[in-house]
Formats: sequence, structure tokens, C-alpha cells
Amino acid sequence: MRRRLRHRSAAPLLALGLVLGAAGTAAAHVEVESPTAQALAVDAEVAFSAEGESSTAGITDVKVVLPAGLTPADLTLAKAPAGWTLAPTADGFTVAGPALAPGTAADWTVRVRQLPDAGSLVFKTLVDYSDGHTDRWIELPQGDTKPQHPAPVLALAPAAPGAIALPTSDVTLFAYTSSPPASPSASPSPFASAPAVAAGGGEDGGSTTAVVLGSVAGVAVLAALVVLVLRRRRSAS
Repeated sequence: MRRRLRHRSAAPLLALGLVLGAAGTAAAHVEVESPTAQALAVDAEVAFSAEGESSTAGITDVKVVLPAGLTPADLTLAKAPAGWTLAPTADGFTVAGPALAPGTAADWTVRVRQLPDAGSLVFKTLVDYSDGHTDRWIELPQGDTKPQHPAPVLALAPAAPGAIALPTSDVTLFAYTSSPPASPSASPSPFASAPAVAAGGGEDGGSTTAVVLGSVAGVAVLAALVVLVLRRRRSAS
């Protein structure tokens, strides 16, 4: 009888534990990973996955805040759901497109010009749904307390021996979207061809001066010939 009572009392506890465990693992979140997660890695691919937690609304866009050492110009969109594009923001970027099916995760990958020289990178993320709801994955651990909505963090291995940071540039080296949009006004590219010398100066100005001097000399020679012909006619008469 005691054994039967023990089995009967243990069954509800086991079922409750399974339910609680399933609820914990089913919580939606955003993950980030990279096969080249190393400080100062060049041309590194970083993959994100935002789980769809709604059963009635789909994800329409995801906003990401870039960590120190990265700018939108360092990124290009390598992979995303059909019709989704990447656009820069003041503090990071947004990937957006047609609403995904309810419960479907938003998976996208960006290619980074060079990862910063850091031990880890925090990507605070907002996930927007078609019904107007927003999931905020922006919290960081405080001591031993685990946040309920943790921001995705990418741990980086130490930089390879001899690795150096690439020189910064004001030029947009990487496309913001899979289909480039109209880009905002930007400073002239240092890689562009050197502009021609302005008219009236430099080589063009020298050429113009030479033409003028040549014309004057031609007129002078012609006048001298006319004078010579007139003198000969006078002496002959």
C-alpha cells in the first residue's frame, strides 16, 4: 500500500515538473552565433534567430542595436526571409519584410567587415509583430540574477596572433540591403578617380594659354609679311 501511495503521489509531481520544464524551454528568445566568432576576424558571418512567440501574429521586422566597434556600414545582408531587406538606423539596423507566418522564427545572417577587438558583443533586439506587439530582448545579467528578456550575446575568442584592425573608412563598403536603396548623401569616396583640373587652372589653363600665345604669334608673322610685301612694291616703283 505504501509503495502504491508513493507512486500515486509522485506521478502528479512528475507531470508538474514536465509542464514547468516545457514552459521554460518554450520561452521565445533571440539567439546569435558565428562560425568565426573571434576578435578582429575579417569578413565574418553572424547569424541571428528571433523565435516567433505568437500563435496569431507573425514577425514583421527586427531592430538591432550594434555594439561598440560596429557601424551599419560594416554590414551586408547575406541571408534573410524572402522579401526581407536590411536598412541602417541611428544605432544599428533593421531587417524587415512581409509578415512571417505565426510561430515562425525570423532567421537572418549578416556579413561583417571585421569584428571588434572585444571579448563579447551584445546585440539588444526588438522584435515587432503584425498585431503591433513588440518583444524587447534588451536586458543584461545583473549579478547572479538572470534576466527574463536577455539580449543576445556573441562570445568572441581572442584575436589571432598578428591580427590588426582594418583602417576605418567613410565609404560605404557594404550594401545595406539585398536590393540597394537610394543611399543618403555621403562624403565623396576617397577611392573615386581624381577630378579633372578645373578649367582656367592647372594643365587645362596652361593649354589655353599656349593656344592664345600661338594665335598672337601667327597674327604677328602675318603682319610682318604684309609689311614686307608693301616695301618691295614701293622699291620696285
